[in-house]
Amino acid sequence: MHRWVLLALFISLCAIAEAQNKKKAKTATPPLSKGWGKNIKWVKSYEEALKESAKSQKPLMVIHHLDNCPHSKALKEAFVADKSIQKMAKDDFIMLNVVEEIGDKHLAPDGYYVPRILFVDPSRTVRADIVGKYKERLYTYGPGDMELLEQNMKKVKLLVHTEL
Repeated sequence: MHRWVLLALFISLCAIAEAQNKKKAKTATPPLSKGWGKNIKWVKSYEEALKESAKSQKPLMVIHHLDNCPHSKALKEAFVADKSIQKMAKDDFIMLNVVEEIGDKHLAPDGYYVPRILFVDPSRTVRADIVGKYKERLYTYGPGDMELLEQNMKKVKLLVHTEL
């Protein structure tokens, strides 16, 4: 009889421990990088990004993507693999990647699609003039467009220093 009570107690304790582990796993905060570069400092929100950009006088790069989008995944892989882009993102930009739309219509000048990358200067001006190569989706970049993205990042850095 005591064996059955001990067995039932043991099974109950295991079930409780399992439930607590699942609860911890659900409440664990995922990394802000979301796979876009673990050595880059990522900010949590658009508001935080704007404040940090104004404070540091660095431009903001906003990456709109979806976790289950094959185009977003391909862009992410190319972005992470490009050492020059990773270095510039780490050293010269305030970085924000978002899965949910922010609500600022200026961050969707030609529509809501993913992936898209926009730049915002420290004066909070969305740089709608810095575009990719696609006419139907001006702010999208593909995995083969890393050279263009790097050029645009350099252009934004230069504009921040010459215009502000």
